[in-house]
Amino acid sequence: MEAIILAGGLGTRLRSIVSDLPKPLAPIRDRPFLAYLLDFWINQGVNRFVLSVGYKYETIQKKFGNQYKGAEIDYAVETTPLGTGGGLILSSKKLRSPEPFLILNGDTFFNVNLIDLLKHHSTCEADITLSLVEISDNKRYNSAVLDDKGFVRSLEKRSKTSQSNWANGGVYVMTPNLLQEYTNHHDKNCSLEDELLPDLLRKKRRVAGFISSGGFVDIGSPEDYLRAREILFRDHGN
Repeated sequence: MEAIILAGGLGTRLRSIVSDLPKPLAPIRDRPFLAYLLDFWINQGVNRFVLSVGYKYETIQKKFGNQYKGAEIDYAVETTPLGTGGGLILSSKKLRSPEPFLILNGDTFFNVNLIDLLKHHSTCEADITLSLVEISDNKRYNSAVLDDKGFVRSLEKRSKTSQSNWANGGVYVMTPNLLQEYTNHHDKNCSLEDELLPDLLRKKRRVAGFISSGGFVDIGSPEDYLRAREILFRDHGN
């Protein structure tokens, strides 16, 4: 199975702690965060990764090369910042298989069972499936509101009146042809979370929600980065 890892962000919020590295290389017990992501998904059967990279991408290429623990690694390099949506569209051109593929945030670890996720995606006949984590008190994440069949009805900014505590955990399964209509975005900066997903909902695409209770951490902020070691070693087992 193939996976695209969105690893092109600037990581500005994390620079007070990790100032000289791209965010996916932020060290956790002397290993780059990206290594934990690769290990976790390789152990579940992913055998090819396309890394969407931009900021200091050469250091990522030098660290991981074109193969890691038997899995192939390719790179889609942004010459200008494209955001998560633009990076995804650019990276999708390097996919080889017509089968559904994974999309992974390069600064997020979410312990999701791949077999269960793929089964849910298939059963729902979804175009894209979002893995959802319960977040009760963090306003950084949008709330995913589900209908009675488990499909995402809307994504909304979290507030005191939010209807849902389910947040997008940064692990997706997508059907490849879903991106064909966005090929004209290949050189445009756009957000997967704030632009592409809402657009898919407006177009009545089948956006399923898969709820997981596995450990979750987003290293995008200094406080969460400091929590990462606990979560990784509890749920990753290394």
